[in-house]
Amino acid sequence: MARYERIADALRQRIRTGHLQPGQKLPAEAELVTEYKTTQPTLRKALAELQAEGLIDKRHGVGNFVRKPRQRVERNNSRHQWEKDRARRSEEERLTTGATEHDTGLTISDLVFRASYRDTKANEDLADAFGVPVGTRLLERVYRTRSDGEDAPFNLAHSYLIHDMVAVDPDLLDETKEPWPGGTQNQLHRVGIELDRIVERITARPPTVEETEELGLSKGVSVIVLRKTSIDTTGRVVEISDVTLPGDRTELVFTTPLTRW
Repeated sequence: MARYERIADALRQRIRTGHLQPGQKLPAEAELVTEYKTTQPTLRKALAELQAEGLIDKRHGVGNFVRKPRQRVERNNSRHQWEKDRARRSEEERLTTGATEHDTGLTISDLVFRASYRDTKANEDLADAFGVPVGTRLLERVYRTRSDGEDAPFNLAHSYLIHDMVAVDPDLLDETKEPWPGGTQNQLHRVGIELDRIVERITARPPTVEETEELGLSKGVSVIVLRKTSIDTTGRVVEISDVTLPGDRTELVFTTPLTRW
């Protein structure tokens, strides 16, 4: 084992055993050089390894700090029925909580929410998924939600609706109405659409540079890519969401009830 690896391992153990707490500043580099009888370049190589693992954060001009654990997100397949059950309830009830709160256990006051809408046209991929011609007018909705105490969002979400399908209700085209109480299923309910089923296809891949930066990913962390297709009671695809989830904070849980013999 190289010298820098032994130093990194020693600091790693101090973090994992709680001798260095989340948010705590590490001793100054000069102190660590003396403590481990090493050189500054070797120490910095050890610290860089811990930073790449997501164990510490380097704040330029301030020092190195033990990274606070990020809010975990559990996304399970009961969330869609939970949202459907709320879709027809009073606005007062729908305002009390949303899907992100469901997945994280946080409250509305713990969250920072951002939404932006824009007109776009269906490319070949989306046209095929919706079963419409290429170039069909769509409403693209981009969502970013994060914990109040963190910088990175829980995921990167792009939701698509067929523009003409929802344009009958101008409120559904207005991003200032977000966060919408009751979510997408309530929005669809307003224009007479009931969902019959939701299909989610999940893959994983290395993140892009932009995803790494926006999601605050450590080196080596993959992203989970989820495409959610919402289908109404007539068999029509009415909404598609492409969601990119950070692999280091997201747990996907699927419970499948089985028919008894």
